[in-house]
Amino acid sequence: MDLFEYQGKQFFAQYGMPVSPGEAAFSVDEAVAAAERLGTPVMVKAQVHTGGRGKAGGVKFAGDIDAVRQHAGNILGLDIKGHIVQRVWIEKASDIAEEYYASFTLDRSAKKHLGMLSKEGGVEIETVAEENPDAIAKIWVDPVDGLTEAQCRDWIAAAALPEAAVEGSVDILMKLYTAYTEGDADMVEINPLILTPEGKVHVLDAKVTLDGNSVFRHEDYAQYDETQTRDEREEAAHARGLQYVGLDGSVGVIANGAGLAMSTVDVVNQVGGSPANFLDIGGGANADVMAGALEVINNDPAVKSIFINIFGGITRGEEVANGILEAMKRVAIDSPIVIRLDGTNAEEGRAILKPNLSDQLMMEDTMLDAARKAVELAS
Repeated sequence: MDLFEYQGKQFFAQYGMPVSPGEAAFSVDEAVAAAERLGTPVMVKAQVHTGGRGKAGGVKFAGDIDAVRQHAGNILGLDIKGHIVQRVWIEKASDIAEEYYASFTLDRSAKKHLGMLSKEGGVEIETVAEENPDAIAKIWVDPVDGLTEAQCRDWIAAAALPEAAVEGSVDILMKLYTAYTEGDADMVEINPLILTPEGKVHVLDAKVTLDGNSVFRHEDYAQYDETQTRDEREEAAHARGLQYVGLDGSVGVIANGAGLAMSTVDVVNQVGGSPANFLDIGGGANADVMAGALEVINNDPAVKSIFINIFGGITRGEEVANGILEAMKRVAIDSPIVIRLDGTNAEEGRAILKPNLSDQLMMEDTMLDAARKAVELAS
């Protein structure tokens, strides 16, 4: 779950990190009222789930109320990389002496948490990595041991942050790591982390991605789920409890398991096709789940064929086959379906499907053959 900047700052504040006072506003009048309560000067900042807001004109300094009204009017409704601005964050302006970058995420290959720190903040970290990789100090933290203060100080020294920023940075980075781990985040980023002329280290921006699978441990995360940016297809899938990501192709993909779904997307590309989605139905492939998956994909006008790729584990092949046939009775499918069924009781499942095969429902023995067939039908 990607948080808006203001949500990320509220999240950080829960862990004791210093953030600027501010208010979210959904209209020009609300933005003006927020600025009057906070007192000018303020920043007017677009709230969207994407980067590049400043370059797109979505972040503006407002020295007085008239400027707030003008900037809020220009920013609300602005299209930033396909995201329409529907809310702005009105934040008390901060004086900046220096800007830094800090983040934590998971390095899957190392099986450790990766921290990145740079004295070159305020720009995208990809740009820093490309133009001056030595400016990024990295630290790998064993999740069993956690981050110690001694490690944190060594990390700050490696990043060559000035002496004036050391103590404040230690405090914030230790709290950032706690927020990252205890908050079940996939990624936390502060860009920029600033040093003020008074020598205070302060969080000026927040980018946070939370692990959606952790919501059972965090009741308050329901508020973040409600503000996720989803297209119509993704919203319909979410309502049915399906793991779905919309893509731009013509082959609808249904698979059981995230790994298999990703492999299915890859193999469709490999044989010259273009997947219309990633859809993981998980361990269940019963009629209700399959009907929901087929309905979501069938409602996408770009889909010209559907590839159902199932490898039975706990779910048995005959259950999958019966689920597919029952789902097809419930949903009027516009596109031809190609099935690859393997794994537990696959032979029994294929035997159930075989009498029902037609120009609408086809079956192939291998994943590669099924992908080729689905791509052929889509084209």
